[in-house]
Amino acid sequence: MPPAIKIAVVGCGWVAQHRHLPVLLSNAAFEVVGVIDRKPGRAESIAQKLGLRRFAQAGALKDVAWVDEIDALTVATAPMAHYRLVKEGLDLGKHVLTEKPFTMTIPEGEELIATAQAGDRRLAIVHNFQFARSTKKLLAEIASGALGAVRGIDAVQYGNPGRRLPEWYEDLPLGLFYDESPHLLYLMRAVAGPLRLSQAMSAKSQCGLATPARVDAWFESAKGYPIHLSCNFESPVSEWYLVVFGEKRLGIVDVFRDIYLSLPNDGAHDTSHVLRTSLVATFQHWLQHVTSGIPHLQGRLFYGNDEVFARLAAAIGGDAGALEPIGPTSALDGLKLQHAIIEACAARLFPRPGGPNDQR
Repeated sequence: MPPAIKIAVVGCGWVAQHRHLPVLLSNAAFEVVGVIDRKPGRAESIAQKLGLRRFAQAGALKDVAWVDEIDALTVATAPMAHYRLVKEGLDLGKHVLTEKPFTMTIPEGEELIATAQAGDRRLAIVHNFQFARSTKKLLAEIASGALGAVRGIDAVQYGNPGRRLPEWYEDLPLGLFYDESPHLLYLMRAVAGPLRLSQAMSAKSQCGLATPARVDAWFESAKGYPIHLSCNFESPVSEWYLVVFGEKRLGIVDVFRDIYLSLPNDGAHDTSHVLRTSLVATFQHWLQHVTSGIPHLQGRLFYGNDEVFARLAAAIGGDAGALEPIGPTSALDGLKLQHAIIEACAARLFPRPGGPNDQR
């Protein structure tokens, strides 16, 4: 067995404490050397709690005395710091896994990819939900033909602005959209392959936020069927769904609950078929509340993060194909789509009733 990969976690907020560190500590391929955070006392507190031998209060890797002890690092900071920290890590010869969104600009992303290639370092991004159990069930049904020919995709997001959110999200382009849209973009890409933006528009917040009330975007792909992203950021409930319309069945990934519903074609939509849809949906929904709910209550429902880190370890170990779904190409494709949507939204807003763009 190869020696464990010595790794550090940079940025010790919620995602590091509830995703990066638990997954790393459960994977024998890694040895967590320590944690780094710029907030006074936080890294030390977490290191003591987890029994880690190293910690540092620092905003740059050059200020970490033990940085030479690590082979790799994960970046779990606010997006505005991703480029600087990833670049510094790569320049120091470390393999790097960063949270989404990849970077703040396309040139930053391109530069990081070039730096990683020049130094023969692995660079990955946390595109985790494509490896969640629910998404794997969807992809398996598509591959087996159980859904039949795919006829369209909808990715739907409802977000309650009152839920737990990072303090920095309003400083991003289109606010929360920039932070959360990578998940939906790579999920659509996992089904349809590379995407091209066809059109997008946004509606201004009704709560005075930089985050729009909603963003809608339409895409094209080589598959030829319609693909639609709909994000509502001022909803009374928070839900994320990936919906794939097949000829034979409708596949629905309930992202937050890690539940997959597979509903049969209801034909003439008569009473018996409507009841069948209700029974199938209800049975699948509550059964998977048990299979996903128990790991969630036990703190072991990682929504595919375990496979992300396993793939990172495999790639560092020499498996060239392990990074493809979470590697630089995927990250840059998503980043370009984000910026294309932002530019399109700047040029086109949903019409206000009676306003200058109202075409009625």
